[in-house]
Amino acid sequence: MKIGIDLGTANILVYVKGKGIVIQEPSVVAVSEDNHIVAVGDEAREMIGRTPGQITAIRPMKDGVIADYVITEAMLRYFIKKAGRSFTKPDVMISVPSGVTSVEKRAVRDAALKAGAREAYLIEEPLAAAIGANVPISGPSGNLIIDIGGGTSEIAVIALGGIVVSRSLRVGGNRFDEVIASYIRKKYNLMVGERTAEEVKIQIGTALPLERELHMDVRGRDLIAGLPRTIPLTSSEVMEALEQPLQQIVGSVRAVLEETPPELSSDIIDKGMVMSGGGSLLRNIDKLLTQVTGVPCHVAENSLNCVALGTGLALEHFDFFKKSLVQRI
Repeated sequence: MKIGIDLGTANILVYVKGKGIVIQEPSVVAVSEDNHIVAVGDEAREMIGRTPGQITAIRPMKDGVIADYVITEAMLRYFIKKAGRSFTKPDVMISVPSGVTSVEKRAVRDAALKAGAREAYLIEEPLAAAIGANVPISGPSGNLIIDIGGGTSEIAVIALGGIVVSRSLRVGGNRFDEVIASYIRKKYNLMVGERTAEEVKIQIGTALPLERELHMDVRGRDLIAGLPRTIPLTSSEVMEALEQPLQQIVGSVRAVLEETPPELSSDIIDKGMVMSGGGSLLRNIDKLLTQVTGVPCHVAENSLNCVALGTGLALEHFDFFKKSLVQRI
């Protein structure tokens, strides 16, 4: 039994050999006061911001790494069990951000082994994203991949099955939600929850001005009166809110391009940059990067699932990708 896991800050995706992606659920765990797990995944996400006193909804992954070890292990155990009802222990491949330390890598590996894996391998997220997006990584030609997840953004130039230059940035979809919520709080004195902020990002979020302005009614709690209130919000306001995190991503892409060897730079101009991850679904983010860098940029199809597909495929064709994987710690 072979399982590939995209252990994301916002979502966990599980790929099973022969079946494709079988689980796609938020990485949220609801825990009671005495540390009993009440719910995992979709069920737990429904509880965010709505839990009674004795239950807390926790995201055990922060910025792409484990923030709460015990709960991550329980969450992995739940998903591994749910993915494979076989009696044999599965081999598991898990994606980790490219900038993580060896301690953080060991934590992920140990959590997987304790959660019931027979063997746990790690693969860096940009590599997994490239494999999942059908980018030919094993050739000598250079490819630039930008993976914008929930907690981290990974930018990497890949050639000959390995990462040549990379940047890992602790800015992703969750950061977008935070800046939208704080913008609404400052401008309208309205407090909104993280789920509402995410809804705003999905419905009317954009990286560049749109031809037709989008509008949305946002509900929250008035900070002055303390009562519920609704305000109208436009896509250009959301664009203004997102400016700072987008600039950080653009800055990192530029830094990677500046460090790229000239031979690979010419390949990247020919092929363009490939974007994956949930953050790449923000309207016009690809156009923004093309404008700033002058290099064509396109979003991979099925971009949400690229990393999970890549982890699964890397495990299926293990001998082929063996040299690209994170070495045993």
